[in-house]
Amino acid sequence: KNRIYVGDVTEAFSFVRYNKRSNSLQIFADDYLPRWITRSTLLDPNTIASGDKFGNLFVSRLGDDIQSTVDNSFATTEEAKWIWQRSYLNGSKNKAQQIVQFHLGDIITSIQKCTLLPGGDDVLLYTTILGSVGAFVPFVSNDNLEFFTLLEMHMRQETPPICGRDHLAYRSYYFPCKGVVDGDLCEQFLTLNPQQKKSVADELDRSTSDVAKKLEAMRNRIL
Repeated sequence: KNRIYVGDVTEAFSFVRYNKRSNSLQIFADDYLPRWITRSTLLDPNTIASGDKFGNLFVSRLGDDIQSTVDNSFATTEEAKWIWQRSYLNGSKNKAQQIVQFHLGDIITSIQKCTLLPGGDDVLLYTTILGSVGAFVPFVSNDNLEFFTLLEMHMRQETPPICGRDHLAYRSYYFPCKGVVDGDLCEQFLTLNPQQKKSVADELDRSTSDVAKKLEAMRNRIL
C-alpha cells in the first residue's frame, strides 16, 4: 500500500504514504501523544505495537474512517494537498487511536508478533533491557476477558505491593492503563493461602481448582 511507518524520539509514529502522481512522501496520520520509541512491530497495515524509553507498551491503530478517507484522498494531486495541509495539534489531520496502554517498568529492546507453538495462537513477544522475556496474549472470548479482568481486580486487593503503592496506579504511571490484564498479578493467585484462594474463587463463582485450570490453560496457549 505504499506506506512507511516512522517512529522517532519526540513525536511517536507518523504514517507516511508515497504518492506516485506527485512523486512525494506525505504524512497522512500521526500519534497525538509524544513518545520516545525504542522498538516496534507491525500487527497489520493499520496497527502498530511499540515500546518507549520510559517502559511503556502501547498499540496504536488507524480508524476505519481514516483508512477509507486516505485511500480516496490520494486519487488526485489537489485532494492530496487538501489532506496534507489540514493540520491538527501541529500535526496531521488524522490521529491514531491508542487501543492499548500498559506500563511495564522496563525498556523494551525487541518486540515481534509470532507463534511459539505449532498451530498455536499469535502472541506479542518482547524482551527488555534488564533481560526479561514476556508475551502479550490476545483474548479470543469475552468469557475469558471477563474472568481475568475480575480476577485481576480481586488480586489487587489480596496482594497489594509490598511498598504500599497502588497496583493500577503503577501500571498507569505515564498513561492510564487500557486494554491489558496483568497476567503476572493473576498468576499470584497460586501463591495465596487456602483461605484467600477460596475467598477469591467464591467471588468469581468458581472453585479454586477451576481458577487454577484457567491460569494453566492460558499458559498453555503460549508454551
